[in-house]
Amino acid sequence: MKKIISLFIFVLTFGSMAAQENFEVSTLRIGPYKIFMEKSEAEKISGTKLKISDGEQKNGVKYNGEAINIEVFQGYGGEAKPDAVTITGLSTTSKKFRTKSGMGVGSTRDELINTYRNYPIFSVRPEVDNNGKRIKDEGYFNIDDYDAGTQLTFKFVNNIVTEITVYINEGC
Repeated sequence: MKKIISLFIFVLTFGSMAAQENFEVSTLRIGPYKIFMEKSEAEKISGTKLKISDGEQKNGVKYNGEAINIEVFQGYGGEAKPDAVTITGLSTTSKKFRTKSGMGVGSTRDELINTYRNYPIFSVRPEVDNNGKRIKDEGYFNIDDYDAGTQLTFKFVNNIVTEITVYINEGC
């Protein structure tokens, strides 16, 4: 009887730990980090100080051993907090992070098209070099969320997703 109770407690403990993991990707988030999340809240999750981004440098953090890059800027806090320092961009190359539809790093371009073909606003575009010339076998699959003012982008190389990015879409 003691063994059964011990086993039950063990399963319950590790089952609840797994349930706390958040590897979800959407047009607003990667894992526990959300676009428009205040810097201080993101720092609590990451356990590290985040620097305001300069457009080039990103803050690299780990979430359950998986790398996420975070861009933080001032002035994107919305009407309530216009000068707030918030997350404006997130990216990862980890295979653990997935959309509710199961798409993520390792998915194919065709899987993305088949999965999101009925989504209201999506696009597929090639990668281009600094001279505007198309780079063969590289591109992006974008999902625009006009309501949230964000975009979810899957970068692919040789038709396989290699990176996921979520950011504020200032073009909305």
